[in-house]
Amino acid sequence: MIVCICRNISDKEITLRVQDGAQFDDLQIDLGIATCCGCCEECARDVVTRATPATRHPRQRHARRKIKRLVLG
Repeated sequence: MIVCICRNISDKEITLRVQDGAQFDDLQIDLGIATCCGCCEECARDVVTRATPATRHPRQRHARRKIKRLVLG
């Protein structure tokens, strides 16, 4: 599906870039996603979140640390 109609960027392209290590800011710089009209930003961020492996997702790592502190502390 096309996520950014201004730049003609698909969810597949976003997913491939994220699997190669890109983050949302990288996509904005490299592809120009969510830099024109901005209508695609929410959808693009959702695609990035779904494509990001759980071990790399900063929010999930942070949540795990909190759980460990509560159990150990």
